[in-house]
Amino acid sequence: MSAARDLAFTTVANTTALAAVTDRDFAAATAAGTVVVDFSAEWCPPCRVLEPMLDTVASEMPSVRFLRMDTDAEPATMVRLGIRGLPTLVVFRDGEIVDRIIGALPLTALRQRLARSLG
Repeated sequence: MSAARDLAFTTVANTTALAAVTDRDFAAATAAGTVVVDFSAEWCPPCRVLEPMLDTVASEMPSVRFLRMDTDAEPATMVRLGIRGLPTLVVFRDGEIVDRIIGALPLTALRQRLARSLG
């Protein structure tokens, strides 16, 4: 039972290694290359579950830039992009949206979906 309790604690702790992006620097941060932006909030349990999986995927895809946007602190970009559910991952290629992933997928499904989006 202790291991399960520890696992639950680590999935709710904010431990993401993703760089933060703000409304002010969003356009520049997504303008070039391939970028995945995690739109999430501290109060969102599925967002907290997704964080360690994104850290894992980001370490496996060094050519892709992974960013996190706190939608409570930075709501303008979320509104502008019409994001209504959290977590939402938006995949950009040279400033253009190529995919949106809504919700927390299992790690294998997340890897497959991103591979399709980035391929």
